[in-house]
Amino acid sequence: MEDGRRQEQLNKWRLMLGRYADGQITFGEGSQSYVDMDNVLDYLYSREYGEDEGVRDPKELMGGSGGSQLTVSKWINEVNRLFPKETIEVLEKEALDRYGMTELLTDESVLEKLEPNQELLKLILQLKGLMSPKVLQSAKQIVRKVVEELRKKFEQQIRQNLTGRIDKNQESPVATARNLDMKKTILRNLKHYDKEKERLVLEKVYFYSRVKQNTTWHVVIAVDESGSMLDSVIHSSVMAGIFASLPMLETRLVIFDTNVVDLSEYVEDAVETLMNVQLGGGTDIGKAMRYCESLVTIPERTIFVLVTDLYEGGGPQEMYACARSLMEAGVKVIVLTALDKEANPNYNRNAAAKMAALGAHVAAMTPGELAEWVGGIIHE
Repeated sequence: MEDGRRQEQLNKWRLMLGRYADGQITFGEGSQSYVDMDNVLDYLYSREYGEDEGVRDPKELMGGSGGSQLTVSKWINEVNRLFPKETIEVLEKEALDRYGMTELLTDESVLEKLEPNQELLKLILQLKGLMSPKVLQSAKQIVRKVVEELRKKFEQQIRQNLTGRIDKNQESPVATARNLDMKKTILRNLKHYDKEKERLVLEKVYFYSRVKQNTTWHVVIAVDESGSMLDSVIHSSVMAGIFASLPMLETRLVIFDTNVVDLSEYVEDAVETLMNVQLGGGTDIGKAMRYCESLVTIPERTIFVLVTDLYEGGGPQEMYACARSLMEAGVKVIVLTALDKEANPNYNRNAAAKMAALGAHVAAMTPGELAEWVGGIIHE
């Protein structure tokens, strides 16, 4: 244990002294996070020596784990992944004021030439508070393009999952595998059976219709806006907008860190939602859940979706107590440890197990999987 504390202290000294101290003090085995932080700091502070954007020989790094060709975009993402909010603010200020990494913030022509994609969207959300009003307008147009692409990608599948249960008495022109009427398809195409090739030729494929839902369900989505949840924040905002456009759902959207902000008035416009997100800060999940509980008017027809990595800034007891209260009242509780295209979670497994034991459905999901789960609830 003593050796572990000593190595931790040496790691911190090595980080402060920089790569030129590597011959005297090296990072200990299993210190990958410190190596990553060293790369990030070197990318910025090597400018002090007039070096080329901190790129160095991979051989200088332990285990060959470093030497990645950082870009401004990747650097920003790594800064937000590795450091607390106070340090992030210092590094971003240093980058902008001392070392002149201002291209993305001050030159709208540069911004407009960049390819709109989710990585650029993440960068904009991380730096929008530092942009001038003129550049912010250009950035907002990029956000809108990316959001529209995501919406197009998700909307059809989400609508299919939520519009109703299968009606086997009515035919539908909607050609989806889950609506396939296999029996009718075979019977209606028997006359096209090819005896020579011994196979059934399908001239027409038949699908079931889906029963429309007339009874409104209430969906309350609470999204943790800590830096590690950025992909989930983006996908949650797009999902909430699609949910809000459906007549069978009344959707509320709340974001939180240590404060709780109700963005329900913007819920149909994911761009406005995202432009109101303030990334970073602590996390008070219990406080956010208590606020969301106050929004519940018909518990038995309410679905509460909590999007968080479950790393509670304070004690977790309030979070557990509120989850228990919601479920005892009849609210369906879903805890999403990740909501993005990859659904790769990084979360507090102990807290997840406790929430699951209380009766919540805990999972990492893609947007389509969430829609299917919600559809299964409202069509029971």
